Amino acid sequence: MRGRQLGEADRIFTLFTGERGKLDAVAKGVRRAKSHLAGRMEFGNECEFGMHRGRSLDVIVSAHILHAPWSKLVEPERFAVVSLVAELIDAFCEPDLAMPDVYELLTGMIAAVERSPSPRELLPRFSLRLLAVLGLAPPPDACVRCGRQLGSNAGWLDAQAGGLIDESCRERWRDLPEFDARDRENFGALCAPKGAAAPALRATPRVARAVEDLLAHHLGRRPKAGAHLSEFVPG
Repeated sequence: MRGRQLGEADRIFTLFTGERGKLDAVAKGVRRAKSHLAGRMEFGNECEFGMHRGRSLDVIVSAHILHAPWSKLVEPERFAVVSLVAELIDAFCEPDLAMPDVYELLTGMIAAVERSPSPRELLPRFSLRLLAVLGLAPPPDACVRCGRQLGSNAGWLDAQAGGLIDESCRERWRDLPEFDARDRENFGALCAPKGAAAPALRATPRVARAVEDLLAHHLGRRPKAGAHLSEFVPG
């Protein structure tokens, strides 16, 4: 969940749910010291909510914590990583559209960030899994322009095209990152379906930058939280 202030004591929260997808709801009086909701509405918490319909926003009347990662997320790198994850989910997902696969991906990512000693390394795999759930994932072994299999041939990452391209489709005047055999293997593993790759699989530097470029292309901008992450974890 993410929140913003409303009036003197209320707060509007952006929630992502398994049944209704993304939605905004107001918690009345949550900023008062005696509010029964205050300690339960922390960033990243997974809760079971009691709600009723309001005129413009649903109103949260109760919250039961299912999982509370806040004690780990207050660490700067973890907080920055989960902030970036939340920004991507918020940007890519439409309101009131049920997306259970995205909900599962989100809760799994937060749990992984809690456990990982290097949470930033989880982002390339998460980003490619998110693109896959949204139907935007690049094929790891074929040219996105002509569809030919890359085989053992070189590949270049063309973010504007949405994935890898081969020699015949490459515009030589453009300076595109070339994937060597190690990068190709790494990219393919990161793109693998759920359960087919280790959740903590580390991206090569070239692949990590390429995934960031792909996200920026589909999002139409660089994620704002990415700048904050770089402040805590250079590179």
